[in-house]
Amino acid sequence: MIKLYILERKSWIAFILFTHIVILFIAYVDSSIPLQSYLYIVFLVTIFFSLFVIFRYFKETKFYKQLSETEISNLIEEVQPTSSFEKIVKEKLEEQEVQLKSLITKQKSMLEQEQDELLSWVHEVKTPLTSLHLLIERIEDTQLKSQLTYEWLRVHLLLDQQIHQKRITFIENDLFMEKVNLQQTIHQEIKFLQSWCFQKGIGFDLDLKEADVISDGKWLGFIIRQLLTNAVKYSRHDDIFIKSDLYDGHIRLIISDKGQGIDVKDLPRIFEKGFTSTTNHQNHQSTGMGLYLTKKAADSLHINVKVRSKVEAGTTVVLTFPKRNEFTLIRSK
Repeated sequence: MIKLYILERKSWIAFILFTHIVILFIAYVDSSIPLQSYLYIVFLVTIFFSLFVIFRYFKETKFYKQLSETEISNLIEEVQPTSSFEKIVKEKLEEQEVQLKSLITKQKSMLEQEQDELLSWVHEVKTPLTSLHLLIERIEDTQLKSQLTYEWLRVHLLLDQQIHQKRITFIENDLFMEKVNLQQTIHQEIKFLQSWCFQKGIGFDLDLKEADVISDGKWLGFIIRQLLTNAVKYSRHDDIFIKSDLYDGHIRLIISDKGQGIDVKDLPRIFEKGFTSTTNHQNHQSTGMGLYLTKKAADSLHINVKVRSKVEAGTTVVLTFPKRNEFTLIRSK
């Protein structure tokens, strides 16, 4: 503290010392001025100045110490509650925060458990559903067989959608990017829907100029299945056109139907969860989940989805796949 005090007033001390030296130098040079008298005066002034500095040191440092203690106490008061009421509020907030964290952890655990149980139930249901399909295949009555196959297919598609709805939250952990043959995947999905297509008199017109894409086979199959299901569901005795081409370095898969179409005002909302058509709002077959899940899965695969539609004229869905040199972006995430 003494060193700091002297350093802060070094200009004053230097000025006094310089003044004394100048006076003594003048007295030494000028013989008419008595040097001993000036030495005595300088000595007295130096003593008085030293006493003054010591006095001011004790007085000022006491003030600075009180000021520092006040600042520290004010800082402590700002950090800590200044009243018992604030202490109670702080304790309650901390208690509620702990309870909230515990509740969130518990709810998360319950949701994960419910999801596991639901997936387990769906897989268990698929076993008797497969057996039921084998029994339906043995039915000789063609009309009855067709009707039962259609109802079986509806249940199967709903279960499949439910499984993927639960898995899509963790889709990033489930992706396996590889070369996927579009023709093979599309034929597999068409074959799955063939009984429904026969019943409605719907055919397919394929023109696949580009056969292979880099994607996840399982999730790409799910996307195509949802789009073909929608196309078959809303078409009436017309062919569904499926083609692939190369546009601006990107492979595109285009699925077009001549079904009932989508109203222009509904197009911005078709990918929203649970949204169903406002023009056909009484259609209980629509769950509003198919296109929502399609968009979620497509985004994870970096596939751009665009829909063009007109009421009573049909719908066209364009899937644009990433370029091959963009594949590294998918693998790095």
